[in-house]
Amino acid sequence: MKVTLIINSIKKTYTINPADRLLDTLRADGYFSVKHGCDTGECGVCGVLLDGEIVNSCTLLTAQAEGHRIETAEGLGSRHDLHPLQEAFVDAGAVQCGFCTPAQILSAKSLLDKDPHPTEADIRDAIGGVLCRCTGYKNPVEAVKTVNSE
Repeated sequence: MKVTLIINSIKKTYTINPADRLLDTLRADGYFSVKHGCDTGECGVCGVLLDGEIVNSCTLLTAQAEGHRIETAEGLGSRHDLHPLQEAFVDAGAVQCGFCTPAQILSAKSLLDKDPHPTEADIRDAIGGVLCRCTGYKNPVEAVKTVNSE
């Protein structure tokens, strides 16, 4: 079957099997910021934004994403022109191994788009759905707090 997806503001058509997961479709097309983790929606590292809300792409069929806006970390910024959240994560040393970083940043973006000045508890709640064994969440929380602090 054919589906048309809008990924990082670019419309793309894919030929898929009805059982294909969004995670696999995105990775097959080179969106490697979308990580393959648990396959059950528990770890959150496969997170993408779907119409501005963080979702686990490992539990979403590709066909279910048709007609929705999908955003991956590749759509945020480039190596030489980082998104403010990406820059904040680097500056705060919140990247460590980097496996969970894209999904944490997208989770934080979803939060900040709704509430530019969230509480620390809100930040912890937003990024807490993405498991991280390296940072203990301290540095990512600090990074998010600095984004709109001016």
